[in-house]
Amino acid sequence: MKVIPVLNCPDVECVRKKIEIAKTFLAPGDLLHLDVTDGSFAAHRTWADPLEWPKLQSPFALEVHLMVEQPEQYADNWITAGARRLIVHVETLNAQSLHEIRTAAERRGVELMLSSRPESEPEDITAFAKHFHEFQVLAVPPGPPGQAYMVLNDEKIRFLREEFPDATIEVDGGIGPLTAWRVKELGADTIVSSSFIFDSADPKKAYEELTKI
Repeated sequence: MKVIPVLNCPDVECVRKKIEIAKTFLAPGDLLHLDVTDGSFAAHRTWADPLEWPKLQSPFALEVHLMVEQPEQYADNWITAGARRLIVHVETLNAQSLHEIRTAAERRGVELMLSSRPESEPEDITAFAKHFHEFQVLAVPPGPPGQAYMVLNDEKIRFLREEFPDATIEVDGGIGPLTAWRVKELGADTIVSSSFIFDSADPKKAYEELTKI
């Protein structure tokens, strides 16, 4: 199982600290996932300064999860900051905003992944699905780490794997060993985890436990 640790932080010091922890178990170039929330799409607000990111000198590739209204206003700055992959939400897209984001991403060789909130129906994804080869299932409401996986997401994971057999399917939210096994059996090939890894007494051991699933 591919495992991507999550940075969901209120300030830059938290980000810096978790990058240092991640160095104990990730190799340079491995993906690190950054939650970006704006206080609108999600009431929770995270640290999210693309101008500051390069100064942190992270050795890891960056996956940026844009849990924001009007993601087209954020995409270019995060691409410039060095994002390898942007995750955008179906609930925030329209034809024009998707065109702007795709144009910016394709110009710089950045991957795009389509996400959806737990309450969104699997069919809601299909209107934009033809533009994506990578999908995320956000298995908790957008917000702080430490929330429990919502079982209503089982149907969506299964639907995505059946509809897109060759796609990357990532699950985000409430991921520990038991839920990791669950989503793998449903068809996911990638998981992201924040609390289980970074709140553990031994983050390296927690990360490695997930990778063995």
